[in-house]
Amino acid sequence: MARAGPAAAGTVRRMSSLNLDDFTDLIERPDGGVRRDAEAHRESRLVPPGALGRLDELGEWLAAAQSSVPVRAIERPRAVLFAGDHGIAALGVSARPAGGAARLVRDVLDGAGPVAILARGAGVPVRVIDMALDCDPGSLPAEVVRHRVRRGSGRIDIEDALTEEEAEAAFRAGMAVADEEADAGTDLIVLGDLSVGGTTAAAVLVAALCGTDASVVTGRGGQAIDDLAWMRKCAAIRDALRRARPVLGDQLRLLATVGGADLTAMTGFLLQCAVRKTPVILDGVVSAACALVGQRIAFRAPDWWLAGQNSGEPGQAKALDRMALEPLLDHGVTVGEGTGALLALPLVRAAASLAAELPERPAEAADATETTDVTDVTEAANATDSLEPAAPADPE
Repeated sequence: MARAGPAAAGTVRRMSSLNLDDFTDLIERPDGGVRRDAEAHRESRLVPPGALGRLDELGEWLAAAQSSVPVRAIERPRAVLFAGDHGIAALGVSARPAGGAARLVRDVLDGAGPVAILARGAGVPVRVIDMALDCDPGSLPAEVVRHRVRRGSGRIDIEDALTEEEAEAAFRAGMAVADEEADAGTDLIVLGDLSVGGTTAAAVLVAALCGTDASVVTGRGGQAIDDLAWMRKCAAIRDALRRARPVLGDQLRLLATVGGADLTAMTGFLLQCAVRKTPVILDGVVSAACALVGQRIAFRAPDWWLAGQNSGEPGQAKALDRMALEPLLDHGVTVGEGTGALLALPLVRAAASLAAELPERPAEAADATETTDVTDVTEAANATDSLEPAAPADPE
């Protein structure tokens, strides 16, 4: 059985002017008919359905996302990392120094960061997008800085992260990156962030959208902070949350108020990936928060995303629960930077390989089963007949 549709990249559908409501119409769910075909295909395989656990579900999800049965192998994945510094880091809410995200970027570009090492081993190219690093743009490659909208995002406890113009520019930049990846034939995105203060901004977004208090979403970040830093972070989230609540009805204003350039770009990227039918593996709390904003904009969008791993951040757990996304892995990896999503990639690839390559259950085995069933029924009927009393003989 084979059913094929449009390529994973999808048909190009762009908005002439930025109206977030358009995403509701532009984003379609993965093909439900193809998913049913994938389920039927799986039931005909040699290994019994359910024996592969969640890998069966992943294979069917991929088939629907690709609109193809059998599913195609993941051949052109890419790790996309949005980078930026956040002014809130000046309050000592992170174990890393304020303005230190550029160091993370250089480590990745030099092949020394954890995500770079994992990507190299998996044969996955890495793309870094500078949206608001607090450094001289001339110190980084031109392809990294070409989408930058400002130098560092504002301190969200007392001021907006971005102007409305900067927020729209960042959102459009994320959409443009998604289009570039789809046009290049990327068939799966591994999403991550390189930021200092990003988990604080992400926690504010999650708390605002879920209606929870700051303490519920305050985590300890990629490099665990001590109790004093945690209290500073919780207070910063509380103060930013007060500024976020009045703009909850406008998602772009929400991102401008308490998000930041990297988070705003990531939200636009996620939504445009869904428009272009490009599946995405989410990483930690930052990508989960952006996905939650994306869900508020277009409710079908999360059907195109997977949660790579449980990062241990309470804000991530809250966001994923709201989107009904269950992490594939839970290994206690807190470093962020896309590592959790990248660690989940082999599982997704394995699911694709199994869905495509498992042999079909031999017809003779199925026929033998049916014959056995018929024989059993016949023998049972004969046994029942033998128990019935004989009819009385005719009188002579």
